[in-house]
Amino acid sequence: MYDTLRDIGRDIGLLILRWATGGLMIYGHGWGKLMTLMEGQGGSFPDPLGVGSEISLALTVFAEFLCSALLVVGFATRFAAFNLLFTMLVAAFVVHAGDPFGDKEMALVYAIPFASLLFAGAGRVSLDELVRRSLRPSQDD
Repeated sequence: MYDTLRDIGRDIGLLILRWATGGLMIYGHGWGKLMTLMEGQGGSFPDPLGVGSEISLALTVFAEFLCSALLVVGFATRFAAFNLLFTMLVAAFVVHAGDPFGDKEMALVYAIPFASLLFAGAGRVSLDELVRRSLRPSQDD
């Protein structure tokens, strides 16, 4: 399974990255927005894409809550990371376009690990890897 200690370190690093960024995003951002959406109070949410405040909130909840949960378990990791990266870039460069750098910084700090996971994938300690192995033909034949 593992060729070198470097492989183990890489996969543990990706696991920590997924757990930390996904978990922090759910706790610090996604959960509150999910509660706002469930309470029907999305009317004042920013509408950076011109689709309406409630739809913008729903799309943000999709990314910040659901996609973050997918990252935590390592399922559809690149899909989830793409949606989270897109959301963070919209937050930084559209929602906070005219704001000082400090207001953009948190979105940009989150964008970095999401971009990394988009390119690196989930690693071997993930549901993505379990699915990949179950779809691969058996080597015993």
